[in-house]
Amino acid sequence: MAVSDVPMPMTAAGADGEHEKVRAHLGIRWYVAGVLQGRESVAERHLRRQGFASFVPRGERTVRHARQLSTRAAAYFPGYMFVAFDVTQQRWRSVNGTIGISSLIMQGDRPSPVPLGLVERFIALTGTDGLLDFSGGLKPGSLVRIVSGPFAELIGRLERLDSTGRARVLVSIMNGEIPVDLESRGLVGIA
Repeated sequence: MAVSDVPMPMTAAGADGEHEKVRAHLGIRWYVAGVLQGRESVAERHLRRQGFASFVPRGERTVRHARQLSTRAAAYFPGYMFVAFDVTQQRWRSVNGTIGISSLIMQGDRPSPVPLGLVERFIALTGTDGLLDFSGGLKPGSLVRIVSGPFAELIGRLERLDSTGRARVLVSIMNGEIPVDLESRGLVGIA
């Protein structure tokens, strides 16, 4: 079975379920490849032509140029991308010669695989716009419950979320609202 026959990308439910079992059984794993600066899209296109599945997590990046700020999509891990293949069945050495790729990250004479589920989690967190979304559907202004850390079980109002997965919550403590910065994965929306 070719890499293209394995379902990609997967939903959050598929990341830990049957798709992962099928891929592991086939020997298809994700590997990290070094990419020449700004050449992620070129590398993706050329890998696809060779029959390799690839994934570049992207996020919004603010860029200053000529005294103007603009926001654009950029690689979340600049200089790296993920490539899926089976080292026993595919001609993986051709990845090193692909336009835009500098080389696979190696461990001895073989590529070093990414821990199972990591790339699938990034795929599940990717929104329809192709950007990583760590918000989990949370929106500024909504009520949230903090589920972990020293403020666990407190309820507050979400003030802001950033692209790195950090959140600021205004928690009512001692007759005032105190801003608390924490990871957005430690929040649950209240309906």
